[in-house]
Amino acid sequence: MNIKLAEFVIFDVETTGLSPVDGDRIVEIAAVKINGAKVVDKFYSLVNPQRSMPSQATLVNNITEEMLTTAPVAADILPQMIQFIGGACVAGHNVRFDLNFLCYELALIGRKINDQTPAVDTLKMARELLPYLSNHKLAYLARSLGVVVDQTHRAMADVEITVAVFLRLMEMAGDKNLQDVAVFLNQFSVEKPSFKLNQKSQASFF
Repeated sequence: MNIKLAEFVIFDVETTGLSPVDGDRIVEIAAVKINGAKVVDKFYSLVNPQRSMPSQATLVNNITEEMLTTAPVAADILPQMIQFIGGACVAGHNVRFDLNFLCYELALIGRKINDQTPAVDTLKMARELLPYLSNHKLAYLARSLGVVVDQTHRAMADVEITVAVFLRLMEMAGDKNLQDVAVFLNQFSVEKPSFKLNQKSQASFF
């Protein structure tokens, strides 16, 4: 099957820090579903991290503790993300970072993304398809591809930029005869993290 006919869910999370295993949590999640290379659905929510919001994180994403007090907790919103993904491939820019948080938080509530769900990294795509760029960070990459960048470091803004970048990179992959889904996934997918949390680790986390 041609990649243009496949279904992808591009997603991004904003967090309290860099490491879920050290107690950092998701504070915002956004996802856009693409089918036939067109946007067909969106998913978005702030997430109450059930912990304080570090000022350093707020400086990056402009998300304050006050914004999160009435937001749903991860246990209530993240299972909806699993439903939103459905049978699609997931994708993101440096997607391992986002998957680490999503998979860890799902493991805390005894859930996980389907083992058969592939994960595509647009950073990996960019490095292979545009090796001559000096920088492959999302905003720089987007501008290099003619994508307008108004806002970054908010989940939906980053997802919408990544969608535009992904569609352009997908065209480039097709030009290099990487348009078959199996070939495309073999070239650009990454392994999803796996977390097995026992009851003691869950209790100590909360």
